[in-house]
Amino acid sequence: MNLEHATALRRACGRLWHPGVTGSLAYAREEPAIMRPVWDRLERPGSAARVWQASLRRFVSNVLGPHFEQVCRDWALHHADPDLLGGLPARVGHGVVHDPKARTGHEVDVAVVGIADGHAKPPLPAIGEAKWDDTMGVAHIERLKHIRELIAQAGRYDTTRARLLCFSGAGFSDKAHAAAATSPDIHLIDLPRLYGQA
Repeated sequence: MNLEHATALRRACGRLWHPGVTGSLAYAREEPAIMRPVWDRLERPGSAARVWQASLRRFVSNVLGPHFEQVCRDWALHHADPDLLGGLPARVGHGVVHDPKARTGHEVDVAVVGIADGHAKPPLPAIGEAKWDDTMGVAHIERLKHIRELIAQAGRYDTTRARLLCFSGAGFSDKAHAAAATSPDIHLIDLPRLYGQA
């Protein structure tokens, strides 16, 4: 998916705040990602704890990580204060931004697309990165700044007011907090804020 061309920006599918959908989607990812590779080991009585320990990293990266990213997209679309996002979102998705100089693509976990006025370029009020089990630092913020520059160079979206959102289930470094305190376009969203407890 390429945000630069914007024709295929993925929209958030499914309402992960709905418990029935959340559970079924998480299970749909869990079974092939975690259980299938070790099914023979699981059939042996008493080996579940050992298999779980060996599978934990795969579970976090293949199930919890993508689920957390979707929860962050859903929050941005349905629950975030429009002032925090820099405007009311028309849609929220995710994608990959092409970096022609580095010949690589950069994943964007949360891409907030605003409402376009007339024939103007659609605004991109915010982009974000979501990490379930990583403490986010300045490197994550710098990466988002670079991606924002790439999107601006592509010319498809209006990024003049694009904010940078860092979502983390594990928290943020002191340097990330300092960067957010000195820049109004950087926002750190932890679990209490994400779940309306802050």
